[in-house]
Amino acid sequence: MNTSRRQANLQQARRLQLFRNIAPSSVNRLLKKFSACDLESGEILLSPFNRNQHLYLLLRGQLKVYLGSLDNQPVSTLQAGDCAGEISFIDNHHPCAYVVASEPSSVLSLHRESLAELFRQSPQLLHNLLELLCTRLRQGNLLILNSEQNANVDTLTGAFNRRWLEHVYQRESTRCAFNEQPLSLLMLDVDHFKAYNDRHGHLAGDYALCLVTHTLCQQLRSKDSLVRFGGEEFVILLPEIADVEARRIGERLRQSLEHVTSFYSPVGILPGVTLSIGLAQMEPQDNLQSLIARADSALYRAKQQGRNCLC
Repeated sequence: MNTSRRQANLQQARRLQLFRNIAPSSVNRLLKKFSACDLESGEILLSPFNRNQHLYLLLRGQLKVYLGSLDNQPVSTLQAGDCAGEISFIDNHHPCAYVVASEPSSVLSLHRESLAELFRQSPQLLHNLLELLCTRLRQGNLLILNSEQNANVDTLTGAFNRRWLEHVYQRESTRCAFNEQPLSLLMLDVDHFKAYNDRHGHLAGDYALCLVTHTLCQQLRSKDSLVRFGGEEFVILLPEIADVEARRIGERLRQSLEHVTSFYSPVGILPGVTLSIGLAQMEPQDNLQSLIARADSALYRAKQQGRNCLC
């Protein structure tokens, strides 16, 4: 790397977060421990298969971070000023992700053998590195949280899915039993949904399911759980609600959807849909499967009675 290019890189490096609140003279001394290198687009900087001995500071360009495989979508993008490899640099283990240059990039690298000496020269450098680590850990925790939330949500309607139902039932049934509180479950089925799809198209059917979710969610408490159980079937878990009150809630939900005779959608104005509902209250010997079975039996009776009703 030529002298002018190196000087330009050093000027950039002085403005990085790692050197924040460090005197310029000290930064110049610290930077002598770093070496500069250029990366071509597509070049792998870090890999889980290779032990990492360096901390990298991105001066120019862009790095993509991939978990598991390079065939996956990148989980984050590093811009100029960001660090890479700081965790494996400190613990001397293999990186947990691939870091790849997505365009021609320049980085400064520091070998871990220089770490202790630099910390002695500048305690502020250690403080800044710990701040960068905390930021990276918070980003990782947020990524895990978002992944977990997405795993519990039906992608079409935004309602919870069956995975969430199993989790929340375990929690709420235990809590309600301990506090001697009731728990009720509503099982809902969109009436004549196959005929609706055949007549208006499957895309229209998708919008109708979204209408159901939106209409019902607006009337539920934060502690209630609306779950897309499968196809056109939904389940609503009502903690601390006995069957008499649950019936009133179910009737209100049924009527609110009955009153939506048509709605606007991206494919035009579509007719509304109605619901048949089965209700069951948790009994001491119940598990989730037995409670759903009794609600499903009640739902079957509602359909036998002509649909658009609650049993």
